Amino acid sequence: MSASTVEPTARYRRSRTRSRNINPRPALVISTLKPHQYDLRPSCASLICPDCKTWVPITGIKAKKQKLVPHDTGVARKDTAVRCQGSNRLVSVDVAFEVWEKRLEDGGAEAAGRRSARQHCKPLPAPAKPLTRMSPVPENAADALAAYREHLKKCRSSSMAGHCGGAHRCADGARLAALYAELERTQPVRDRDARVDALLARYRSTTEWTKHSKTTADAKTATAKRSGTAVEEANNACRIQPADTVSEFRGAAVPLKTVRINP
Repeated sequence: MSASTVEPTARYRRSRTRSRNINPRPALVISTLKPHQYDLRPSCASLICPDCKTWVPITGIKAKKQKLVPHDTGVARKDTAVRCQGSNRLVSVDVAFEVWEKRLEDGGAEAAGRRSARQHCKPLPAPAKPLTRMSPVPENAADALAAYREHLKKCRSSSMAGHCGGAHRCADGARLAALYAELERTQPVRDRDARVDALLARYRSTTEWTKHSKTTADAKTATAKRSGTAVEEANNACRIQPADTVSEFRGAAVPLKTVRINP
C-alpha cells in the first residue's frame, strides 16, 4: 500500500497538554513582556509567543512549572504543519494577577486620554474668480446665443491651446452651446409658466381688491344703520361752501359783520 502524499496541516492548540518534553531554551520571564502581551486569568492564561507572534496557551498556570503548549506556526487545518521553536518552553510567572490587572487598566485609561499627534489640516478654499471673468448666466435663448457668438469671436482670434476652431469647441464654448440648446428647448414651457404666473398674480390682486371693497362697503352699511344713511352721506360729503354763507354747525347767533364795542 502506497503512503499518502498529502502534507499534514497545522493542528489545533490545546489549552492543557500532558507532554513531559521541555524546551532547552531559557525560561521566558513574564515581567519582560508588556501587560497587553500576556493574559494571567486562570481561565485563559496565555501570551504572545516571541517566535511566531501568535497567542499560545500556558499550561500548568497553577502548578510549579508553567510552559507553552506545543503549537504550529500556521493557522489550524489551513497552513502546513510547522512546529514552532517556542513549543514546550518554560514560562516564569513573576507578576501577580492583581499587579498585571492594575497595569492593564492604567495603560487603557492613559491610551484613551491621549490625544492624537496627527494634525488634520482643512483644505484651502479655491481662489475666487476675478470680477473681469465673471459674467451673468443668460436667462433666455437670445441672450445665450449672443453670448455664444461673442465667445466664438474672441476664442477664435486668441492663440491659447485648445481654442475654438472649425468643429472643435473649448470647454466654455461647449458649455455655452449646451446652455443655448437647453434654453431653446425649454423656452415654450418657460413662456407658458410666465403667462400662468402673471394671470394668477392678476387674479389674486383682483380678489384681494374685491374683498377689501366689500369689507369697506359692509362697514359703511353697518355705520349707516346706526345713524341713518342720509346723515352718514351728508357727514362724509365734501362740499364747497359758497361765499357769504355760514355752515349750519356755527349756529344762528354768529354775527356776519364787524362789531365795534366802544369803551
